[in-house]
Amino acid sequence: MRMTAVSAQGGSGAGSGGNPGGSPGTGAGAGEKGLKSGSLGLVSSIVVGMASTAPAYSLAASLGFIIASGGALLAGVKAPAIVLLAFVPMYLIAVSYQELNKAEPDCGTTFTWAARAFGPKTGWLGGWGIIAADVIVMANLAQIAGSYSFTFLGDLGLTGVADLSNDVFWSTVVGVAWIAIMTYICYRGIEVSARLQYFLLGFEVIILIVFAVVALVRVYSGNAESYSLVPQLDWFLPTGLDFGSVIAPAMLVAIFIYWGWDTAVACNEESDDPGKTPGRAAVISTLLLLATYAIVSTATVAFAGVGTDGVGLGNPDNASDVFSAIGAQLFGDSVIGHIMMLLLAASILTSAAASTQTTILPTARTALSMAAYKAIPQKFARIHPKFLTPTWATVAMGVISTVFYLIFTFISPSLLSALIGSVGLMIAFYYGLTGFACVWFYRKTLTTSFRNFIMRGVVPLLGGLMLAAVFVFGLYNYAQPDWLTDDNGDNVTIFGIGAVAVVGIGAMLIGVVVMIIWWVRSPDFFRGRTLEKRSDDLVLASTDGFVARLGLPDSGDRPVVIAPDLFNLPPGATAVDPETGEEYKKP
Repeated sequence: MRMTAVSAQGGSGAGSGGNPGGSPGTGAGAGEKGLKSGSLGLVSSIVVGMASTAPAYSLAASLGFIIASGGALLAGVKAPAIVLLAFVPMYLIAVSYQELNKAEPDCGTTFTWAARAFGPKTGWLGGWGIIAADVIVMANLAQIAGSYSFTFLGDLGLTGVADLSNDVFWSTVVGVAWIAIMTYICYRGIEVSARLQYFLLGFEVIILIVFAVVALVRVYSGNAESYSLVPQLDWFLPTGLDFGSVIAPAMLVAIFIYWGWDTAVACNEESDDPGKTPGRAAVISTLLLLATYAIVSTATVAFAGVGTDGVGLGNPDNASDVFSAIGAQLFGDSVIGHIMMLLLAASILTSAAASTQTTILPTARTALSMAAYKAIPQKFARIHPKFLTPTWATVAMGVISTVFYLIFTFISPSLLSALIGSVGLMIAFYYGLTGFACVWFYRKTLTTSFRNFIMRGVVPLLGGLMLAAVFVFGLYNYAQPDWLTDDNGDNVTIFGIGAVAVVGIGAMLIGVVVMIIWWVRSPDFFRGRTLEKRSDDLVLASTDGFVARLGLPDSGDRPVVIAPDLFNLPPGATAVDPETGEEYKKP
């Protein structure tokens, strides 16, 4: 019987890691891995999710590459359309996260869910995708934080220091310092991290809105640049753009600006309601980001245009940091203009710093979950006795990120620009995998209600398919030798292949090698002994007339699908196997 198997699961352990045989989330007691449960409410989770995307930094570093690539127009004035289009799979996957989190709120997220749905090897690669993406993007984050530290000091009046923003050595030194600082803050506790994010996120969003309002006012009042453009409805429609050569690669970059909301779900075991709050926060975060990005991208394109003159966004010199390129022209040379430039530089600096911190958070928790299930060395599951944070996992994230940052900088500073596209490949991989995992995990109960069929079947499947298509077409274009060029006009390649593709795929291949090595050394996880494959196939018996209806994610408080260990079964309710009709109740 199913209940016999569930009971057998609950008795297994994983050293310091908690309850790897069963559900380590709510069913086994949220926070059983040693994390501090109840630390984050809905608002805190939304803040952490949005801050992880680093709106100001993401737009500054990405918008130019959505509009053009290597000086050639990509999406051009239709950049807002790409931003809207990229939101679609992000929302669909956010729903997938929410639905899977209801069944198993584990901080390993994709790692745990993919292992449950498809088996340990697929789950391991999903976890590696999260870790690899986070480690690689830290190099880009650190570079921005290091460079903007000097820009910010220059705007304060230290003009001699401002020149160091373009100095590779000193920018790298300060970037490494930022990684160390944020690693320490993450080490000190989730609550400290969340409180800091309230300030950092609020500040950067306010500055972004001010930036957009000033730009649009100047455009509509006729007080902008000669090449400025009045926004058109056509900008929000991707018509006329080729999917393979324009939409797919542009979307991989656009996906990057949304990436990070899943941090709210990765911190699920530290939430006040692990099965509900993180999923809601993920969906709300994506909606708020959509509104912010649509307004700011439209205002930026309108003021700067997409040509190569002046601050035009078609100019490759402006691509890597559109806000710095536009800011001086937008705000002018007055005292107020200098103050606004100072605040703009500060917002991007704090955005990159905040994202550095919130990138460490989910990676450390993914590593914690993998260690708890013996998928990597168990020392990564160690928890600080006072701060209740992953110790080895957090510190290792900081150290490894620093090493990769130094390696990329040594190879070529231009390679740091390639990282956004490379990370986009890995994001598409593990987000898409989560969508497919949701469908397969719930496959036996998809037809129990119309809502389940849509929210756990159609929506996740569409999200996964969209990201799979974007991954394939984007990879093909990124592999072209002339996709990325440096300041001298030379192609940035590795082994003659486009560096963007090599870094992305290379990171995944390294993961395969590491997985095989650990498989040989410690096979328990890969044999399904610590995290076995399963699906949710018990449903709530509707004896009281309750009927599930199609609605927004998280509509209603009653769970429809019940986990095999019955952790989310309401008191006094009954779970039933839809295939056999067998009923289960909590003892």
